[in-house]
Amino acid sequence: MTDVARLAGVSHQTVSRVLNGHPNVREQTRLRVRAAIEELGYRPNRAARALVTGQTQLIGVVAQNSTLFGPASLLAAFELAAAAAGFTVSVRRVRELDQPSIAAAVEHHRDQRVAGMVVIAPTVSANEALAEVPADVPLVTVDGDVGRGAALVTVDQEAGASAATRHLLDAGHQTVWHVSGPPDWLDAAGRVRGWQRALEDAGAEVPPVTTVDWSAAAGYRAGLMLARIPDVTAVFAANDHLALGILRAMSERGRSVPGEVSVVGFDDVPESAYFIPPLTTVRPDFDAVATETLSLLLNRISSGETGPAQRIITPTLVERQSVAAPPR
Repeated sequence: MTDVARLAGVSHQTVSRVLNGHPNVREQTRLRVRAAIEELGYRPNRAARALVTGQTQLIGVVAQNSTLFGPASLLAAFELAAAAAGFTVSVRRVRELDQPSIAAAVEHHRDQRVAGMVVIAPTVSANEALAEVPADVPLVTVDGDVGRGAALVTVDQEAGASAATRHLLDAGHQTVWHVSGPPDWLDAAGRVRGWQRALEDAGAEVPPVTTVDWSAAAGYRAGLMLARIPDVTAVFAANDHLALGILRAMSERGRSVPGEVSVVGFDDVPESAYFIPPLTTVRPDFDAVATETLSLLLNRISSGETGPAQRIITPTLVERQSVAAPPR
């Protein structure tokens, strides 16, 4: 580091600030230090830094062992954001998001002397378990309960669901039916609230919710039921896989989409633009969630702040060809 400082014409402390991503360094100075690092082939000794500071450049993540699109996309985006900031991510996957599993995962990360932790906690049980996590390690929850008073980054599920529902109402539909995800998922509950609020604000009838799991197969079964109800002309599905199952069910029952029934999903999975028809859906900005999560966590690591802090990301509606005016 001394050699880098000498070549760049700066102090040892300036090199340290550049290596640690400190904001109070002029861009010209930062570029000069980076050029010297590259020329000398310098690599920071992370192990030595950990011995001196008692802290590693390691962030621990607790996540459910799941391939569901939302949690998997959040995790991938966070790993990329952390790597860009010079941190390594250690992921501890748990079979269930319950108190014993989360407690064991947190203890594992504490043994690794992580600089901070992120818990992807989309279920009620996970948020209940977080209440018992020790406060000696900076921690940020992703997709948690906004009412828990913790450090939290999440997508505004209600806003996204409301936008989807209003879009269907604006197309001329009298009401919108909803196929929801599991009730213990906070995302699903938020989407139900947003859907219901949009209908009530419009003075529309609120049909009964169909509650299933997150799979296309569950959407297909729900779609077969909805296809038998002549009054169903618009359906908001709690994720795109449910919407995919609904599209197939409607096709098999001879109800064209969007000619007779309009469908909107949530998540904007990469395949949704290639469904038949291409699916109108709500797109959460997972990159923004990851960036805000990392920013909030690094702030808590550097400042020692432990109080509540929330950052809510508003999703966007992506209009495609699965919505039209209802049949006359």
